[in-house]
Amino acid sequence: MVQPQRTHAPLSTRRMVRPIARQFYEDTLRTLTRARVPFLVGGAIALKHFAGIARDTKDLDVFLKKADLERAMTVLSDVGFEAEVLYPHWLGKAWSGPHFVDFIFDSANGLCPVDDAWFEHADTCMLWNVPVLVSPVEEMIVSKCFVMERERFDGADVYHLLEACGPTLDWDRLVRRFGENWRVLLGHLVFFSFVYPQKRHCVPTRVMDELLQRARAEQRPEDVEVCRGTLLSREQYLVDLRERGYADARTAPWGVVSEDDIQRWTEAIGHER
Repeated sequence: MVQPQRTHAPLSTRRMVRPIARQFYEDTLRTLTRARVPFLVGGAIALKHFAGIARDTKDLDVFLKKADLERAMTVLSDVGFEAEVLYPHWLGKAWSGPHFVDFIFDSANGLCPVDDAWFEHADTCMLWNVPVLVSPVEEMIVSKCFVMERERFDGADVYHLLEACGPTLDWDRLVRRFGENWRVLLGHLVFFSFVYPQKRHCVPTRVMDELLQRARAEQRPEDVEVCRGTLLSREQYLVDLRERGYADARTAPWGVVSEDDIQRWTEAIGHER
């Protein structure tokens, strides 16, 4: 696990987490730390850390590499928490009563696996008297850019992070993270310039120029009828797969998510709301 090089002042979560939930979250962090399971904290905690925005959070998001998931589940089970890998392609959970911690090792669309670079570029903070690594803001932006469900759209989080951290972002690494899905980033940057017209300087001109040049150069339609909407929403583009003959961009040869994992993730629609 990468050792924090510097530690910020303790992050206040008084307005975000109820005391009984806080104890469970603190116990979880201490258990993982004692067991030397490498992890990072993300979600609402990281948004508060980077953008200063506090909101009620129903859970704690912990990011870790897939290779460390089984170890995390085991050490938490050993101290009496219920722990289970709910979706083998991206998510495990641990519970204590009504409170839970999400253990995320990839995005549900298979595009954002947690790798060594997450730890190499992580920030640090003191959370409930526990020194922790915080998910890099660049990786936060990437994963949030692809959340466009009817019931949840993370665009506002993306724009708050750009407004707060834009001038200091590693833009080259951010663009590389999107790979061939760079159009998703371009779309969000256009919306950011609409939301914060006085903060357009937060996005380097060279980045906008590069992405717009790519868009102008790649206007010819692709030969294969693949729907990339499934990378943004697991539900809203099912009609394209089931009734209109489009291929699913989450599956090979475009993506890495198996048909079985997609079916299990699709069947959960409605049960988690």
